Amino acid sequence: MMKYKANQTRTYDGEGFKRRAACLCLRNEKEDEVLLVSSSRHPDQWIVPGGGMEPDEEPSVAAVREVYEEAGVKGILGRLLGIFEHNQDRKHRTYVYTLIVTETLEDWEDSVNIGRKRKWFKVEDAIRVLQSHKPVHAEYLCRLADTCSPPYGPVCCPRAMDSKSPHYVVCSVQDSELFNR
Repeated sequence: MMKYKANQTRTYDGEGFKRRAACLCLRNEKEDEVLLVSSSRHPDQWIVPGGGMEPDEEPSVAAVREVYEEAGVKGILGRLLGIFEHNQDRKHRTYVYTLIVTETLEDWEDSVNIGRKRKWFKVEDAIRVLQSHKPVHAEYLCRLADTCSPPYGPVCCPRAMDSKSPHYVVCSVQDSELFNR
């Protein structure tokens, strides 16, 4: 299903969730620093770069496109951290990947068009910054610490969450097969 909004097409899955993709843009393989961008709606707040998928676009391709547009970075796409469902105000299903940044553009689409900013944070500081206004984004970063390393390690399992937390589907690192809902 698709809905049209000025300058973009919103795509939805069969269950009515908006299809989204995002990347945790990491400075290096240590995964201890993450790049956040200013929100287009609230420029004084930081968010994880991501957005809606185009029709027929694969989640990994959408994630890389979104960070290029919103954060002005290119890099090496890493593992899928999980598929996060957010139901409180909007029904979103977001595929969240890691990306090791290899190139940072001086000027990029959203910096030129809407004055978007970006900033590196230690992961623990980013979690604190996001918890007040974007708790689902903070959960992406909490999930980062919980995921398996090396990339072909055992299957990861979700940790216990209260009913107010976003729900997510976790994928097997080895074969990306959905196994938990």
